[in-house]
Amino acid sequence: MPGAPPPDPRPLTGEPLAVDLLNTRWIDDEGFHDLLDDLAGTGIWLASQADRLDGVAAAPDRETRAALLTARAALDLAAADPAHPSPESVAALNEVLSHGCLRHVLRVDGPGTRVEVDEPAWLPAWAAAADWLRLLADRPDRIRACANPECVLHFHDVSKNGTRRWCSMSGCGNRAKVRRHYARHRQS
Repeated sequence: MPGAPPPDPRPLTGEPLAVDLLNTRWIDDEGFHDLLDDLAGTGIWLASQADRLDGVAAAPDRETRAALLTARAALDLAAADPAHPSPESVAALNEVLSHGCLRHVLRVDGPGTRVEVDEPAWLPAWAAAADWLRLLADRPDRIRACANPECVLHFHDVSKNGTRRWCSMSGCGNRAKVRRHYARHRQS
């Protein structure tokens, strides 16, 4: 298909918008990666989020990228302890949220809401910050960093019992099992 963006190279996608923005950085066998390092990667991320942004196509330009980096830095601070945000994380997230608001409107089909941002470049960043608030209101204890100390990914635990530990059982989870197995057999 002409004009289609390249595939998303990240190992973990499909998380809620706020967590997905955090996961634009990852580590694999080739090293550290940052999808937002350039405008092409920014375009890949924006294309992957189009349905979450009310169909508004945000431009993968420098302004949008800068706003996303600001929001990701704020989310990074907030993710350190989602249930107990630090004053710095509160200030950083509120700074991103100050660029927009949710307006209640009446449409011909009934009540609705509309996002309004002071500049179009802030729409994806604001939406990610607002999504973080939704996650906090729901279950802040379910927003987690992967238990692998060498992994930088986050996830929203939607498992029934809330005991998920790994960003991916096939990745970090299996590596942990192999390490435990190797350690047990090495001690024997």
